[in-house]
Amino acid sequence: MTEALFVVIAVIVVALAFDFTNGFHDSANAMATSVATGALKPRVAVLLAAVLNVVGAFIATEVAKTISGGLIGDESLISPGIVLAGLAGAIVWNLVTWLFGLPSSSSHALFGGLIGAVIVGAGMHAVDFGVVMSKVLLPALIAPVVAAVAATAATVLAYRITAKSRGGRTSGFKHGQTVTASLVALAHGTSDGQKTMGVITLVLIAANFQPSGSGPELWVVLAAGLAMGLGTYSGGWRIMRTMGKGIVEIEAPQGFAAEASSTAAILASSHLGFGLSTTHVCTGSIIGSGIGRRGSKIRWSVVRTMLAAWVITLPAAAIIGGLAALAVRLDFIGIVILLATLAVLSAWIWLMSKRNAVSHQNVNDSDRVVVLAQAAEAERKARIAAIHDDGTLSVDAIRAERRNSRKADV
Repeated sequence: MTEALFVVIAVIVVALAFDFTNGFHDSANAMATSVATGALKPRVAVLLAAVLNVVGAFIATEVAKTISGGLIGDESLISPGIVLAGLAGAIVWNLVTWLFGLPSSSSHALFGGLIGAVIVGAGMHAVDFGVVMSKVLLPALIAPVVAAVAATAATVLAYRITAKSRGGRTSGFKHGQTVTASLVALAHGTSDGQKTMGVITLVLIAANFQPSGSGPELWVVLAAGLAMGLGTYSGGWRIMRTMGKGIVEIEAPQGFAAEASSTAAILASSHLGFGLSTTHVCTGSIIGSGIGRRGSKIRWSVVRTMLAAWVITLPAAAIIGGLAALAVRLDFIGIVILLATLAVLSAWIWLMSKRNAVSHQNVNDSDRVVVLAQAAEAERKARIAAIHDDGTLSVDAIRAERRNSRKADV
């Protein structure tokens, strides 16, 4: 086996590994609300999502073409090693946010990793920033808002229509959630499965195994779908807990409305070839469902933390991808070092996750999420209250509030 062929195979394997992390990282998008309301048992939910993710991967390839032929301005400048570096950035960021239970965007992690690696490896001119703006950044700003508005309206409508049938309302909407959650899983496979297809196609084009501008081969579609399905079945319990229990306490009508709104937004964007984040859409829908139900309490401290993760995901993954691209400059030995580092780091994060394991057995235990949210909110209020007349912060007051928050946690 030649070194060039080894690198291509390594990139394909790492791309499928990213797809696996995408599956367990974003499985919460489809099933968090259904699990939270009890509409589906956790294991049944992830099995259903896994199967539909595989099916969804075969529906469309427009997003794959955006990555393989749109994001990169000049494909001739891209080597398989650069693609590998971009994937490394995406995987590391996915694992870090998963460890902390933050529902950040796997899509933006991938885009950021690739952009950072391409800039370091081929220069700024190799990235088509027009495509980045129109098909990645703008949808990221617009889609969550649209999903939130749609979910708010759908939630209000759902409660009004069923106002006189409260007894059977929960049961009816739980049955409906089985359908809407399935549609979200199908839409997720359609949207996110294509991103790995695009990466593999990009490296095959870079290695001259496919002509420039061509779409993904059938085996690529199948492999990407299966990798995501397996990742989904492994269960992204940490993030599922945050989305299902951390943002707002969800009732069945809210879950139904959120899932229906998410499905519409994801499928529409996938058809248009937008590199949309299903995480952003589903989170926006959950927030909208909380706004739409009277008396519902949204934990804005959790939302603020998530928004911060959203904002830094693309640049953080880009930095990691850029650093990985520096290793790739050492040619074959650099690629081997990068692969070994990625394996060790991934194993370390997995071991760290065992210290506070979240599984299908405790995924609906919201106590820890609520305590952390309350502590963050208390600290924020302390900072506001501790501002002096001259605009400075009272460090002693902030430290005292932090000590009180820790005592409350215990």
